[in-house]
Amino acid sequence: MGPIMLDVSGYELTPEDRELLDHPLVGGVILFSRNYYDQKQLKELIAQIRLAARNKILIGVDHEGGRVQRFRDGFSAIPAMGAIYARSDENLSQAQQYCNTFGWLMAAECLAFDIDLSFAPVLDLNGVSDVIGDRSFHAQPEPLIQLASEFIKGMHRAGMKATGKHFPGHGNVKEDSHIAMPVDSRSLEQITQLDMQVFSRLNDMGLLDGVMPAHVVYPQVDDMPAGFSKVWLQTYLRQKMQFDGVVFSDDLSMQGAAFIGDFAARANAALNAGCDMVLVCNNPDAAAQVIDSLPSELPINPRLAKLAKAPSADFDALIKTDAYTAAQRTLEAYYN
Repeated sequence: MGPIMLDVSGYELTPEDRELLDHPLVGGVILFSRNYYDQKQLKELIAQIRLAARNKILIGVDHEGGRVQRFRDGFSAIPAMGAIYARSDENLSQAQQYCNTFGWLMAAECLAFDIDLSFAPVLDLNGVSDVIGDRSFHAQPEPLIQLASEFIKGMHRAGMKATGKHFPGHGNVKEDSHIAMPVDSRSLEQITQLDMQVFSRLNDMGLLDGVMPAHVVYPQVDDMPAGFSKVWLQTYLRQKMQFDGVVFSDDLSMQGAAFIGDFAARANAALNAGCDMVLVCNNPDAAAQVIDSLPSELPINPRLAKLAKAPSADFDALIKTDAYTAAQRTLEAYYN
């Protein structure tokens, strides 16, 4: 399974898509709203992708709920994670039940279409960041851990691995790393006690299968953004936290990655820092540039294969299950 995850252009594969997917370095595809018309088309597109790929690959999507949900029509409307606690009248155990059910429901629906991963949940604190905002479960570490752990348990119950983002925490910077280079000037102690505590506690509970680092610079710790930093990825994540799951780069097309250099430089820097897989989205030329810049054969990374989905029911079978009916009732109760 190669170290590059890229995207495809539309509802079906183009010849250019097929050519890229046939490269030995391609190990994943991330889907966007532009890849979804209806359920039948999605099913066909994913079958085409699996067929065109040279390797066994991971298919991922950002399907967190709320404003970040790529497939809408025909899929359950998963609420924004930040709304759940308030909607439960700040009753933590009620909110936890909702999180567990919605984690299961989101994962079960994606798995039913042969999608391996939804890049979820967001583990950032709801601080000053507009781009995080209601994608975050809570503003404080303790309730966030309680809610996120249930969401992940729901995902795991469905058969999907969880990817926590954005390590070590994106909630305390105002800038959006899609369009700017955010800088978080707090001390390591502050970051460790607040934001990073969420990741380390969930990791200690055995709940984190993957992590996506933030395109944020924490100058008190290192002058490189976390996703390109050996200090963050090797010293803190791998050694101190003892994390042994997959590290995905955030999208290398984002502005927060730009100061590293061109796309080839970004991919090499991320892989050298300790990322297992790099995402190159919304820029096929950049994906080709990255592929051309890397050795055509890299050692097999056994971590990546662990994230592949187990066999699961297709959508027609899923909606007939008691668990699905119960989850729909819970969703209805949540909104009413």
